[in-house]
Amino acid sequence: MSTNISKQKREDLLAKIKEIRTFISAAPQDENTSNLLSYLSELEKDVNGKKYGLVFEEHRDEIDEVLETHTPVLTEEKGLFINNGGQMNFLIEGDNLASLKLLKKTHKGKIDLIYIDPPYNTGNKDFTYDDVYVDSLDNFKHSKWLSFMRSRISLAKKLLSDTGLVFISIDDNEVAQLKILCDEIFGNSNFRGQIVRATGTPTGQGNATISNEIDYVLVYARTSNAIFNGLPFDDESSKIYNLIDEYGRYLNRPLRKTGGEDRREDRPSMYYPIFAPDGTEVYPIAPSGYESRWRCQESTYHNLVKEHRIEWKKDKKGWKVYQKFYLEGRTKQPGNLWVGIEGNKKATITLKNVLGNNVFSFPKPIELITRIIQIATNSDSIILDFFAGSGTTGHAVLQYNAERTNSNRCFILCTNNENNICREVTYERIKRVIDKERYAASLKYYKVDYVPISDRLYYEYADELLKHIRELVELENAINFTGNAEIAIVLTEEELDDFISHIDEKCKKLYLGHDILMDAQQAQILKDRKITINIIPDYYYKELEG
Repeated sequence: MSTNISKQKREDLLAKIKEIRTFISAAPQDENTSNLLSYLSELEKDVNGKKYGLVFEEHRDEIDEVLETHTPVLTEEKGLFINNGGQMNFLIEGDNLASLKLLKKTHKGKIDLIYIDPPYNTGNKDFTYDDVYVDSLDNFKHSKWLSFMRSRISLAKKLLSDTGLVFISIDDNEVAQLKILCDEIFGNSNFRGQIVRATGTPTGQGNATISNEIDYVLVYARTSNAIFNGLPFDDESSKIYNLIDEYGRYLNRPLRKTGGEDRREDRPSMYYPIFAPDGTEVYPIAPSGYESRWRCQESTYHNLVKEHRIEWKKDKKGWKVYQKFYLEGRTKQPGNLWVGIEGNKKATITLKNVLGNNVFSFPKPIELITRIIQIATNSDSIILDFFAGSGTTGHAVLQYNAERTNSNRCFILCTNNENNICREVTYERIKRVIDKERYAASLKYYKVDYVPISDRLYYEYADELLKHIRELVELENAINFTGNAEIAIVLTEEELDDFISHIDEKCKKLYLGHDILMDAQQAQILKDRKITINIIPDYYYKELEG
C-alpha cells in the first residue's frame, strides 16, 4: 500500500502548530502571545491551502522502499547474449527506477537522446502503482502518476549530455501535468516544443466527447547548448525551389533586409555599396527612401558571389539583388506538427510481423522514433529508452544504422518483465530483427538484482558488490568480456596473479580495479606485452562506503 507522504508531513506540521498553540495559550496573555497565536493561525491557513504551480500528494511506491534498504546491481543473462559484431547495445530487465540509478553510475552526462513512452494513466489498466492498477476512480490518480514520473525524469536529466534532448510521448490525460513537471525539472527555458502526432486510431466514442486522433511528444533540453538537425525537404516542401540554373534548383530572396531591424542604424556594418553587372553602385535603400541594410556583412557577400549565390535583376526602377538558396544540401527546421508517419495500427502490424502474434498493445511506430533520431542525434550518439516496452526504439536504431553509412548509434533499453514482456517481447523482437536483417549489432541482456545494505557495514557486503562490477564496466564502455581474448578484467590481487601467469597473446587491454597495486615485475610484463591498462573507477559504489 502506497504512503501519502505529503499528507503525513502536513498532519505532522499541523500537530506541532497545535502543540505550540496549547503552550502559548497556557502562558500569561499579553500583546506578544496574541500576535503569536495570530501567526499560528496564518501558518495553519498556509499549510492547508493550495499554492500556485504543480501541487500534488507525493506518494512512495514499493520500489522506493526497496531502494532505501538495498542497492541495485546488474547480473548478465549470458545465454541471451547476441554477438553479431557492430555496436554493443544493452537491454536491462527490472524496475526502471533502479536501472536509472545504475545508469547514473555509468552514463552521467553521456546520453545524447532519451525517448520514453510512459503509461498514459488513462484509468484503463495501463498504469500500476504499488502493484495495483490505478483506475479512474482513484482520488490520487494524478498524484501517484506524478510521483512515479518525477523520480524517474529527475534521474534521467542527470544522464543527458550537455547537448542532450529528451522526448516524452503522452496524451491528453497527463500532458498538462507533465508539462508543468518537466518545466520544474528542466526549467521552462529548456522547453523546446510540443509535437502533435496523428495516431491514425481515433478513440472516444459517442456524442459526449470529441474523438481523439492525436497524441503529443514533449521535448526538453538539458542545457541551452542543445540544437536540432534539419530535416530533408520532401516533394511538397521542395516546390518553393522553383528556379534552376547550371548549379541546380534554387529559390531567391532579396539581399536587402526587410521587416524588423532592417535599418542602417540596426547593423551599421551591413550598410555598404555593391556593384551591379554594369558597374552601377547599389546601396540597400528601402522603397520608401530610408537607408536600410543588407542581410550579411561585406565579406560574406563576396563569398556568396564566388559561390554563384548572388542574382541580379533589372527593371524600370533599376537593379535589384537577390541571394540564391540551392535545394541540394539544404534542410528544413523541424516543426511541431508531424504528419505522414505510420499510425499505431500499422505499428502493431509491424510488431506482429516480427513476433508472429499480437503480444503488445499500442506500440509506437518506427517512423516516429526514426524522425526523432534524425533531428536529435549524431553518428555516435547513445540513445536511452527506459520505458522500452515492445522495443521500438531499439528496432529503429538498428534500422537507422543499417540504412546510413557511418552511423554508429547505440541504444540502452530498460523495461520491467511484467507478463514476461522483457524476455518474450523486447528481447525477442531485437533478436529476430538482427537475425532476419543480418544487422551488424550485438546485445547484452542484464537483470537488476538487489544487495541488502540496511543494518550492514560496507565491508560486510563489499564482496557482493564486487561480483557485479564487470557488468558496470561493460555497460559504461560498451564492451564484452565474455569470450573476448582482446580484453580482460581483474578485480582482485588473486585474479591479477592468475592473469599474469596465463596472459593470452591476443590481449590488448586490461581493466584493472582501482585498489589493486601491481609490483614492478607485473607492470613490466604488461608493458612488454603492450597491454593498455584502464583503471576501473571507484565511483560505482563509492556512496555506500561511508
